[in-house]
Amino acid sequence: MSENNQPAQEKTEQPTPKRLLDARRKGQVPRSRELNTMTVMLVGAGAILVLGEWMLGGLQGVMIDRLGTAGMSGSASADPIASLSGAVREAMVLLAPLLFVLIVAALGGPAVLGGLVFSAEAARPKLDRLSVPKGLKRIFSAQGLMELGKTLLKFVVLAGISGALLWSLSDRLLSLGNGAYLQGMAEAARMVQLSFLTLAGGLVLIAAVDVPFQLWNHFKQLRMTRQEVKDELKQTEGNPEMRGRIRRMQQEVASRRMMEQVPLADVIITNPTHYAVALRYTDRPDRAPRVVAMGRDLVAARIRELAAEHRVPLCAAPPLARAIYFNCRIGEEIPAALYLAVARVLAWVMQVRSARSTGVNSPPLPQALPVPDELLKPRRNR
Repeated sequence: MSENNQPAQEKTEQPTPKRLLDARRKGQVPRSRELNTMTVMLVGAGAILVLGEWMLGGLQGVMIDRLGTAGMSGSASADPIASLSGAVREAMVLLAPLLFVLIVAALGGPAVLGGLVFSAEAARPKLDRLSVPKGLKRIFSAQGLMELGKTLLKFVVLAGISGALLWSLSDRLLSLGNGAYLQGMAEAARMVQLSFLTLAGGLVLIAAVDVPFQLWNHFKQLRMTRQEVKDELKQTEGNPEMRGRIRRMQQEVASRRMMEQVPLADVIITNPTHYAVALRYTDRPDRAPRVVAMGRDLVAARIRELAAEHRVPLCAAPPLARAIYFNCRIGEEIPAALYLAVARVLAWVMQVRSARSTGVNSPPLPQALPVPDELLKPRRNR
């Protein structure tokens, strides 16, 4: 018993759309910190390249106008505190576009991978997070160890890139104080741009590894056992046994309604034992005879019994019975290729009714009915 149940407990099935939707509602979506950091760095580097010259010129003007004359007697900004406050305000205005772009990148980075999701359940405080044993278990779990290894790898990569960058820029950094401060600021701005681009390039490599891993890990955590898939199907579509019972009840209702139409039929065409087809004809010129009931074996026998009870004529015409059974559904009109054969059967029915009313012998069954061979092959499963 346990051996049979053991494979069903393994999470080998891919998450269903319902499982993914429920996880998203709980705030459980794939996230990559490295992708977010890379997005912020790349956007920041691009903003500096585009706005760097404008911001640098503005900051130079602030330093000259505000700080260069601060404390000088007779200047408009003799108060150093007021000059410093004004310089900070103007600098913030100059840096505002860069800060805005970085904020947008920080908010839009998560949307690149998992989309923007707000879940009240994810934001709800959970007391089990305050548990020290559970916290240690999370830290030393396989997931925690993978995150630790990823963090160490990121540190090694970025530390190596930063070290190489500082080594290559060491001479330029040391010479910043030898020239004029305006030239020094321009040189510092160029080195900041270069540093941003270089570190962003390193983060691209890290994100290229982390994003597929996060997607794989997300779907791995949401994998389901076969039993969970079956339970979900039961919840969404109902119990299979109940569905089968409902289907049987529907078939019984349909069969009962079909049998109610047999006494109203004009003729029952039989195989004579395996198939039985009940036809009803209205004298409207634009309507052909219509199938009101049909069946095979036991259903056909019941149709014949009802026909005998209600004195509905029975016509043994095996090819015609099979052709109608294979090519028609209940409620449909007969195919045009069978009009002539059915017309001869209906003419025989009129003769039978006339014979019954006058008390003479019934006419012989129609012979050699024209039925195309292509209609004698089953075209749908029953």
